[in-house]
Amino acid sequence: MNQLNLFIELTRLKKPIGYMLLFWPCIWGLTLVYDFSQNKNIYFFYLILFFLGAVLMRSAGCIVNDVLDRKFDKLVVRTKDRPIASGKISVKLSLFYAAILCLLAFIVLINFNLFTILLALASMPFAFTYSGSLNLVPLIFYIGAIFWTLGYDTIYGYQDIKDDEIIGLKSTSIKFKGTAKIFLIICYSILIFSLVVGGYLMDFSLYYFLFLLIPFTQLFLYQIKTFDINAPSICLKVFKSNNFFGLLVLMNILIGKVS
Repeated sequence: MNQLNLFIELTRLKKPIGYMLLFWPCIWGLTLVYDFSQNKNIYFFYLILFFLGAVLMRSAGCIVNDVLDRKFDKLVVRTKDRPIASGKISVKLSLFYAAILCLLAFIVLINFNLFTILLALASMPFAFTYSGSLNLVPLIFYIGAIFWTLGYDTIYGYQDIKDDEIIGLKSTSIKFKGTAKIFLIICYSILIFSLVVGGYLMDFSLYYFLFLLIPFTQLFLYQIKTFDINAPSICLKVFKSNNFFGLLVLMNILIGKVS
């Protein structure tokens, strides 16, 4: 039972925010390209596959990250008790777990078509385009998702910025410490712009663009306004709110598809 608890701690399974933030861009892409006039069971089948893939790959990523950062994690208050950094679990066993998780993720992946499999092997984030060809719109949303990730990852990094500065780590949180909100405004503006352009190219109805005001408000009037680099607990709260943002964008895409 102790090994099971260590595995859960190692893979952060009790912290769903990580795999949900990986899952949202996947389901955005699936929803963008899916023809809802067809059998909707297929949509939910792929939704489940993407969710499983997100959980498995995020879990494997956490392990690899902890292996690579184990020396730094020992020096940071928030991470010093992680299983690998604290010596509760060996690097060898951790990598074995990561390999098993990647194998399971590959089993999930082979349920998609060949084009998606090749894209996923070349670059895992592109796996959200499950259609048979690479369309411009998912790429635009993908670019937006990159800047979304840069934004929320920067917010997350301010939890440990004091320790990170002491041990000499490099991060966007440290690089943009004096202009953090400006950096977030730039990242989130590119994200919103990509959602607008993507919606236009998809010929979405006016409702899509009107409802974009809700995720826009969540980003600019909540996240950026509330965010405080000197308050780690607030940074974590704002970071976690991106899970709600991911849901808002999904709802927007669904509105655009059906209206």
